[in-house]
Amino acid sequence: MRTDSQKHLKRRKPLDGGGVLLEESAAKGPLDLAGLFGNTRPVEVEIGCGKGTFLLARAKARPEVNFVGLEYARAYALYCADRFRRAGLENVRMLAADAGAFFKLALGEACVQRVHIYFPDPWPKRKHHRRRLIQPAFIEQVRRVLTAGGLLQIVTDHREYFEQIRRVLAGASGFATIDFPSMTDAAGEITGTNFERKYIAQGRPFYSIARMKISSQ
Repeated sequence: MRTDSQKHLKRRKPLDGGGVLLEESAAKGPLDLAGLFGNTRPVEVEIGCGKGTFLLARAKARPEVNFVGLEYARAYALYCADRFRRAGLENVRMLAADAGAFFKLALGEACVQRVHIYFPDPWPKRKHHRRRLIQPAFIEQVRRVLTAGGLLQIVTDHREYFEQIRRVLAGASGFATIDFPSMTDAAGEITGTNFERKYIAQGRPFYSIARMKISSQ
């Protein structure tokens, strides 16, 4: 979810998100996922796509699943959309949006099979902790939009934020604890995101957590 400076985006030619990047008004909802993709396949959402490395691999590997990628920075949303367009992926849509507002306003009840949140901004200063994504109100929205049996998967490199995430999830109803599902075949990786690969090179530890929605309510 954290992003490097936008100057690091490589632009050999103008980016084109046509057919993949949604209008920002879509975040205000309600969003008709079946109409958006033209089918009723299961939907997964990634929050904070960065340069789109995880979602690109995931969407290629799972053509039977539809994917919505959220990125707060529009420049990165466009960059991802251009990558997915050039890869010929028809099962991905990107949106520049605030995740909290998107989940609350755009997504309906029990419409998402899986939510991926990898390396969210930890906002390490105590005065900024209120800006962290993983808060009780947001997790309630995640529970609302997940189908019964749907998964929430989170990975962070920040130990203190991980402890907050565990506390928030411990207080959330309607979830069961599960082992974190493997997201990549690459040795030593959990998700295969750009940030994970960067942090592996730096020797940082990672903390993963996963929950399954156990109620249809």
